[in-house]
Amino acid sequence: MTKHSKIRIPKIKGEDIPVEQPKRDGGTLIERVVRNYDLVQLSAPPIPENLIPPVAKRRRYSRASDQAEDAVVTPITEARQAAPQPAEAFQPKPEVIEPDVVVAAPAPQESTALAAMPEPVRFKGPAMAVNRHHLRDQGLIVPEGTVTGLLEEFRIVKRQLLLQASQLAQQGMGPAAQRVLVCSPHSGEGKTYTSLNLALAIAAEKETEVLLVDADFAKPSVLSSLGLAGGPGLMDALADPNLDVVDCVIGTDIPGLWVLPAGNATTSDSEYLSSSRTRAVLDRLTQGSPQRFVIFDSPPALAASPAAELAKYVGQAVLVARADRTGQGALEDAISLLCACPNIQLLLNAVHFSPSGRRFGSYYGYGG
Repeated sequence: MTKHSKIRIPKIKGEDIPVEQPKRDGGTLIERVVRNYDLVQLSAPPIPENLIPPVAKRRRYSRASDQAEDAVVTPITEARQAAPQPAEAFQPKPEVIEPDVVVAAPAPQESTALAAMPEPVRFKGPAMAVNRHHLRDQGLIVPEGTVTGLLEEFRIVKRQLLLQASQLAQQGMGPAAQRVLVCSPHSGEGKTYTSLNLALAIAAEKETEVLLVDADFAKPSVLSSLGLAGGPGLMDALADPNLDVVDCVIGTDIPGLWVLPAGNATTSDSEYLSSSRTRAVLDRLTQGSPQRFVIFDSPPALAASPAAELAKYVGQAVLVARADRTGQGALEDAISLLCACPNIQLLLNAVHFSPSGRRFGSYYGYGG
């Protein structure tokens, strides 16, 4: 065993009174040291009890073994409030946001749309030869021939008509934008001559074809001018619902030129033209073919009524006036009869002089 000696009790400075000896059974060794060496004076002043919050109160302990139980004492009421609850209770219910139902636009049914569109009409008539010598003898434009002043004149006319047709199509005029009526107040003023040359000039276009319709039912002359044989035509298709007007179209050996005869003569031509079937028949001629141009050679406006009836179905009308024959009164009367057409243009025929000295074709060596 180790030898123990008595610890001397120090005196308090400035005092001669000895410190009272603690009893040996006055507590543990640590408690006796604290009392003997007055270590209590070195600690911080105690905090009043009323200033210590309930949560911060600590348990008092009297033995060193109680240090392990030192902990913050929380009131039961507060512990119940602060005690963690199950995770399910604290997790807020997620807000259910129903997404906006976006109904996608139905995809365009291309197959259905294409099936609904009518098939383009293609003329399949046999190509008949056009007599070039006969054209030259009549003073008409000769295909594959040299550039003449006559050709240059009608090139200007056709360019204006094609431009106007394109504008009418953009305005939503429909198939009527592709139709032109060529007429004159009286006979012998050059309306058939103009129709033939205009058709021959347009046929020379690279991306356009032309259908020349002989609508002078009383005196048809288009086929004879081209040297072609006759057959069923427009009037037959109007009179017979079972006859397709496409089957009446005649092909030519001139690329881009087709001809529709007038058909058998009848005394009810005006009545057939005013029927509801007329529009369907005429629409059939340009069905699915926006590049096709239709020219009607009609009878004189002041001599027969079909011209006024056909004016309802065309987008343009060319009123031919002969320079040395047509009077102003006749032109005004013809224009009034063709008022159903929204665009009427005048063409002066048989002009032998030009105030500006212009001579078309001279640039190409032609001086007619």
